[in-house]
Amino acid sequence: MTELLVAGIVALLVIAGAAVLGPRIGVAAPLVLVTVGIVASLVPWIPTVEVDPEWILAGVLPPLLYSSAVSMPTMNFRREFGAISGLSVVLVVASSLVLGLFFAWAVPDLGLAWGIALGAIVSPTDAVATSIVKQTSVSRRVVAILDGESLLNDATALVLLRTAIVAAGATFSFWGAVGDFAFAVAVAVAIGLVVGWLNLVVRARVANPTVNTALSFAVPFVASIPAESLHASGLVAAVVAGLVTGIRAPRVLPPNHRLSDAQNWGTVEFVLEGAVFLVMGLELASIIGDVQQDHAGVGPALLIALGALVLTVLVRAAYVVPLLFGLTRSAERQARMQDRLQDYRNADRETASAALQEHRLGNRTPSERDLERFGGRVRQMLADIQYFRAAPLGWREGTTVVWAGMRGAVTVAAAQTLPQDTPERSLLVFVAFAVAGFSLLLQGGTIGPLLRRISPPAADRAQADVEERGRLLVVMRAAAESTQADDPTPSTQRTREELEAADPAELRAWLGQEKVRRLRVLDRQRAALLDARDDGTFDAEVLESVLRNLDAEQIALELRGGPAA
Repeated sequence: MTELLVAGIVALLVIAGAAVLGPRIGVAAPLVLVTVGIVASLVPWIPTVEVDPEWILAGVLPPLLYSSAVSMPTMNFRREFGAISGLSVVLVVASSLVLGLFFAWAVPDLGLAWGIALGAIVSPTDAVATSIVKQTSVSRRVVAILDGESLLNDATALVLLRTAIVAAGATFSFWGAVGDFAFAVAVAVAIGLVVGWLNLVVRARVANPTVNTALSFAVPFVASIPAESLHASGLVAAVVAGLVTGIRAPRVLPPNHRLSDAQNWGTVEFVLEGAVFLVMGLELASIIGDVQQDHAGVGPALLIALGALVLTVLVRAAYVVPLLFGLTRSAERQARMQDRLQDYRNADRETASAALQEHRLGNRTPSERDLERFGGRVRQMLADIQYFRAAPLGWREGTTVVWAGMRGAVTVAAAQTLPQDTPERSLLVFVAFAVAGFSLLLQGGTIGPLLRRISPPAADRAQADVEERGRLLVVMRAAAESTQADDPTPSTQRTREELEAADPAELRAWLGQEKVRRLRVLDRQRAALLDARDDGTFDAEVLESVLRNLDAEQIALELRGGPAA
């Protein structure tokens, strides 16, 4: 017990040290942790580390993906869903098939089904790429695409792995596999929606922020465990629950609860991610020992892994190039609709009603709610057009998407779930580990300098952010003015001399009234910003920053004491 406690403390210190050291030496912290783990695994007196892969797949990935989904700008996720779903499903399947053929050729007597299983293990990218990309001035569209891909492609790969293992021991049915995949995703989405909604219903009634955050730690497992028990994807369920929480939490939970969530989940995410990469390195010794025992050295396995990595990059590039071309053409088609949509937005009620009625089944007269939803949809489409025009996808973005497709912890964990009777199992596990290691070291070690060289100047983004904040201030000012106009007791300004001369009871009453009035303004401003978020009118990251400032102001105001309602 003491040894485990000491090991845990040392691991925490190493994870924290890597986070401090990495930026100073220009290397991402996950790469530092993998290197430390590899070096430690080769030290004779450090015992062999073997972690049950189910701890990573069922115990670590659901909270990590849930946390990422909560912080994911959902409007950008919706806008980029075509690219995200293609990278998460089509590219994973294509990569698995191509790699399956390669592995079946490179490893004698392996067979195509087991080759595809290993291809599915190697295909999903790791979220570490996004953390590195965010440190550069690359387009935020690329960040959104990579974020979304890392949320969903793990689930596709694990479902495909499960299907390939079944196919290796039984008659394979293509349509049966498609049906299983559709079932796994549909059930997971349904469970995630229900859990995400219930999560907020329950937590909105809990007044204590600490208890509220403790409840949030259970949400990803409440979503993933029932989904897995129904043979659906627990990871997709956790992601959907996180997306629902991220959308609704600012309207349902008070600022101090969301601040507590963000701080505590940030710590959990930091420790779990660091532990996974550290364990990756530590497991090297046992994996090499298995390969040396079952095969003639690791040289041929390393060549297979290097070939597989080259194939993953080539397949990714072959998919990304036409994908970006298609996205550009789609954005151009939408831009041609801008004038017509602008006319709809500026039209009076009668014109909008006639336009909507013309396109409704049976020419039914639209209700007020229909007109309101139509107006919201028009605003959203115009915002989408502006979003795509402001951030076109060119060769820089394509290069980033291709080279940022690194493999990592999921690949290593999934490889260790292969059945014990898998042909050449130790070799396959080592190849998966080597692909992940090569990917992190080669791609992860070069992507930062590459993006700093090809990305546009950071000053361009800074100027755009300043302009965006100015537009947001206009929205907030309008919300504040409307709140004051609706207030039956207008604010009474007091000079410093008047405040000093007032008696304590009068001063407390005035401060209480001003506090209530300011809280009303903050509520109205937050609602206006969230409406703008749902319409997609502003940059998601800038808007989120302004919302955090509102939350901080409200928390500081509430901490002053006195009447709050």
